Amino acid sequence: MDNWETLADDDSIERTIKALGAKGIDAFVVGNSDEARLRVLEMIPKGSEVMPVTSATLDQTGIAGELNGPDYRSLKKAIQSEDDEAKRHELRRKSLSPDYVIGSVHAVTEDGRAVIASGSGSQLPPYSYGAKHVIWVVGTQKIVKDLDSALRRVYEHSLPLESERIRRIGAGTGSNVNQVLVVNSARRGRITIIFVKEKLGF
Repeated sequence: MDNWETLADDDSIERTIKALGAKGIDAFVVGNSDEARLRVLEMIPKGSEVMPVTSATLDQTGIAGELNGPDYRSLKKAIQSEDDEAKRHELRRKSLSPDYVIGSVHAVTEDGRAVIASGSGSQLPPYSYGAKHVIWVVGTQKIVKDLDSALRRVYEHSLPLESERIRRIGAGTGSNVNQVLVVNSARRGRITIIFVKEKLGF
């Protein structure tokens, strides 16, 4: 049985970063969550419009708190604080094409593919097309050999943990994989992956 929580070794990380680069996806590695948070904040000018998606990784690293704070124009914060349904709907529409979308993925393959599974699908439009800039913060335990391994990681590991989280917070009986996005390549300069040598997220 695969151990989906084992951090990738340096050779695997290097192969993955090289493969991603060949497909137009910028990637680099940092040692810990603090470094990752600082690098994200360096990449996004203060005052920028941001959409930090719901992500255990962003919560664990403190990135969500920073981006939802006073230094940035957080669309997520605006949506959550808006009581008028019509205005909230317009903000949701705007969140599909923000200047920056920040989140994570469920797996990255050594041949340079990123895999994101979703129940609602809300993060997929800005990831795939809408956002000007995409930043993914990814624990290196999410690096896998190939696409088959990536999909097995989604169903065997990420889905059960997300279902457990939803039950724990009283938001339902579990989660579902209703949509899956596989990013095979990208326009250079649009997507950046920050790998972190820590177990982060699901």
